[in-house]
Amino acid sequence: MKKPNILLITSDQQHWDTLGAFNSEIQTPNLDRLVGEGTTFTRAYCPNPTCTPSRASIITGLYPSQHGAWTLGTKLLEDRHTVGEDFDAAGYRTALIGKAHFQQLRSTEQYPSLESYPILQDEEYWKQFHGPFYGFDHVELARNHTNEAHVGQHYTQWLEEKGCTNWRDYFLAPTGNMDPSITYRWPIPEEYHYNTWIAERTNAMLEQYQAGGDSFFLWSSFFDPHPEYLVPEPWDTMYDPDALTLPTGMAGEHDNNPPHFGMTQEDHPDFSPWMESGFGIHGYNSHQFYGYGNNHRLTDEHKRKQMATYYGMISMMDHYIGTILDKLDALGIADNTIVVFTTDHGHFFGQHGLQAKGGFHYEDLIKLPFLVRYPGRVPAGKVSGAIQSLVDLAPTFLSLCDIPIPHAMTGVDQSKVWLGEAQQARDHAICEFHHEPTTIHQKTYVDERYKITVYYNQTYGEIFDLQEDPQEFHNLWDDPAYASLKSELMLKYIWAELGKESMPMPRVSGA
Repeated sequence: MKKPNILLITSDQQHWDTLGAFNSEIQTPNLDRLVGEGTTFTRAYCPNPTCTPSRASIITGLYPSQHGAWTLGTKLLEDRHTVGEDFDAAGYRTALIGKAHFQQLRSTEQYPSLESYPILQDEEYWKQFHGPFYGFDHVELARNHTNEAHVGQHYTQWLEEKGCTNWRDYFLAPTGNMDPSITYRWPIPEEYHYNTWIAERTNAMLEQYQAGGDSFFLWSSFFDPHPEYLVPEPWDTMYDPDALTLPTGMAGEHDNNPPHFGMTQEDHPDFSPWMESGFGIHGYNSHQFYGYGNNHRLTDEHKRKQMATYYGMISMMDHYIGTILDKLDALGIADNTIVVFTTDHGHFFGQHGLQAKGGFHYEDLIKLPFLVRYPGRVPAGKVSGAIQSLVDLAPTFLSLCDIPIPHAMTGVDQSKVWLGEAQQARDHAICEFHHEPTTIHQKTYVDERYKITVYYNQTYGEIFDLQEDPQEFHNLWDDPAYASLKSELMLKYIWAELGKESMPMPRVSGA
């Protein structure tokens, strides 16, 4: 019997509670199809709440502290083993369409990057290069979110081929000439949006694989709903801002949190003590402003409009995900294709008074939407609370395809859980955020009920009771009544750290 195919579909920076099947304020009919036809895992976590580390974990089966791409502005070193290599050795075809972000935007002599200037926008280079790249034998890449100036690689090649010769009108300087004051409605025609490109090229690869009788591991990697908040019409007006439930915080909730939480609510906080590398640090800024240059005060009106646009971005992406699911059906390969939908990390759009991402390990940022469909094998219409992590994807994919899992991978094989044959494969998840060498370095351990976050060289931290305080408003770290719980969770966290050490080979001899 032919081995199953793997189709991994990801969004970028999507809050866990943005699926129409569970949130009546948003429409995601195609992701809802996966909910109805597969299993929804409600306790899935990222290993790091930023792009490069989490995405590198997906393809290595290792935590960021193990694979080495520890933060934004670093890269996954080319000598790291990736799951694509295992699929390739097993005779699979492998491809990545869309966002990689395995490498940094600036290249150096010691650490070159294909996702950096100027090669990022070298048209002749990208006409010729389609891989191999980190275990994918075929790649078609882009690097920009919405109208960022980082546009280039294969996406701009496609735009030119489609006759969109004025594509620079839709992107910021210095690459393009779009007015940076434009918000919410992105003037790019939908037919030239990168969602259209990703879906079209994904479907072309599916047709190629089906025609050749090839088994495949294909990652369809979308860029939305990562801000800036921009989406083409009519998606920009799909949601009435005044009809949405605006997330909020609680007065005084940051009084017992580490200092960087409360500082985000100030107009002009001084985060210089945290600045170590000299590069920008995500989230360590005032969360009271928005817009190009971060110079407009963020009112409830603005928050609502941003939320409506964010939802519009998700609904548009959902539409194009639907075209990919339809293609699987049309080609007659849906029944033998394992489809997983998830995201690289979550997003704040007002929760706890926060915006975007940073060193704040609330569920909003580290918990993920996570859907698995495998007709006839993965239970349909099931909702499971079994804890998942993105670091588990690589070993689980290999297991389901009957390919040996490398000993070095530290993710957990979730195949029996996905197939409904086991209740759980792990009793906790760990999320890391190592954003500066020493000053921003934290880890979170979360189990069925509790969450603890510890900081390098700091005596402050966080403990939340997710059962009694699901909104995470009450930090129990310094509460004397919870001293014994704190000690217990510290020990469990240490055990979890010991348990995730990589063992590249089994012990085969006494000495």
